[in-house]
Amino acid sequence: MPTSTASQQLFMYSTVVSDVGTVRSNNQDSAFAGEHLIAICDGMGGHAGGDTASTIAIRSLAHIEQDNVDGDVQVVSHMMATSVMAAHDAIVGKAKRERRLAGMGTTVTSVALVAGCWVLAHIGDSRAYLLHDGHLVRMTSDHSYVQHLIDTGRISEAEARNHPQRNVVMRVLGDFDIDSRPDIAIRKAHPGDRWLLCSDGLCGVLEDSTLEEVLSTCADQEECAQRLVSMALRAGSTDNVTAVIADATLALDADAFDLPHQTPLVGGAASASLETIADIVNEPVASAPPLREGKQSPAARAAALRSGTDPNEEPKQPEQRVAQPSSVREDNGDRVNTDTGEIPIVQKRNGRISADPNDPEVAKAIRNEHIEERKTKRSRKFRNRIITILIIILVLLGVAGVGVGTYRWSQTKYYIGDNNGKVAIFQGVPTSIFGAKLSHAVTDTNMKTSDLPPSWREQLDQGISFDTYGEAKSHTRLIKKQLNDAKRKQEARQQEKAEAEQKQQDEAAKKAADQAAQTNKSGGDKS
Repeated sequence: MPTSTASQQLFMYSTVVSDVGTVRSNNQDSAFAGEHLIAICDGMGGHAGGDTASTIAIRSLAHIEQDNVDGDVQVVSHMMATSVMAAHDAIVGKAKRERRLAGMGTTVTSVALVAGCWVLAHIGDSRAYLLHDGHLVRMTSDHSYVQHLIDTGRISEAEARNHPQRNVVMRVLGDFDIDSRPDIAIRKAHPGDRWLLCSDGLCGVLEDSTLEEVLSTCADQEECAQRLVSMALRAGSTDNVTAVIADATLALDADAFDLPHQTPLVGGAASASLETIADIVNEPVASAPPLREGKQSPAARAAALRSGTDPNEEPKQPEQRVAQPSSVREDNGDRVNTDTGEIPIVQKRNGRISADPNDPEVAKAIRNEHIEERKTKRSRKFRNRIITILIIILVLLGVAGVGVGTYRWSQTKYYIGDNNGKVAIFQGVPTSIFGAKLSHAVTDTNMKTSDLPPSWREQLDQGISFDTYGEAKSHTRLIKKQLNDAKRKQEARQQEKAEAEQKQQDEAAKKAADQAAQTNKSGGDKS
């Protein structure tokens, strides 16, 4: 009688291909492809920051490859969320220690197979696609500004591809004040399920229909990943391009000796730390296979011409290598490498090395590191506070010195100005510092500013400056003399005007009298 699907055990085969692309100088993507865990992390934050952040995230997740075996789905889902947030804390801690890494961050999209279920953790704009029964389903939603515009109906999917802010990510892990909790989803696993995890260097240029066709028609995992990365580069992708392919398969006899097995593959930036990841998963790991072909796009040819290389020559790819865990390296006399960035490694009593943030001993090591960090931070804050206070005191003394010097200099100057409607001599300069006037009236005159011509009043509003009091006094006498002369001229003009008016009146009266006399004479002659 055939064995039911429910009683059969699912296994996962996976592979990854990651390429730096035709424009970038380094690969900031990192990826992991194992029997129980697959993950893609797309780093950001400059030449050094992006690859560091994505590598830390892969290191924080890698322990799940071993720790979820025979695990509980809810436990593993909590483990994945905890590991993602631990990666966030590690990235922030490293960025604070090394300021050149400030602003670095990474996306995380990972899937674990546990107890016949898929557990998906996601934050950022990398994507996870599931091919089920020949149909491709996008399992993640981009945490991006453009996706927000799509969700709110402001733009369409077609408009999003060319939107100027399509690279703006609203939620990622890293040195930002952003919610670092990942989206967690659980889905029943089925034989024949095929996953594609990819960075936006791939899904940003290839249509979902193209992805569905390649995933459906290309049975060989590595060939499928090679083809997708190659197609993205030929389509003009200017970013790093990474594709992780994973298939669910059945083992008809779960007790058989020869069960499905593969060596975990590490791609992208994280492949530079294979020994560290081998220690975390406590088994051999290998670097991902390089891209075999497909970089002869117009963008690649243009980049080659700019760099002075032959555009027809395929670049030399690094060879795959395998790293053994520390126990094997010690037996071989190799140097032990336990650097995990910011995730502490603890050697347990059974000899196994663990970097699982959920492990009590690792959690204790993390807490101890945090305590030391807080102590260092408090000490640094106290020192910075003292330095700040001293700087403030020095600045205040400097400002006070400048203020006193400025005031003393100002009191050697004089100017003529308006003092409550009258012309006055002021000691100082016609300005103020921090609201304090640098002048005061020393001599008032009897001249009213309203009696002055408009041009003079404008000068008084600005202040007529002098180096000595005597010069200012002489100028007030000049103003008074000119004002008196102007008054005398005005009075003379008024006198002349009055005399002219009187003369006109006298002439008019005389003319009226002459006319009256002539009228009387004419009347007498008629009678």
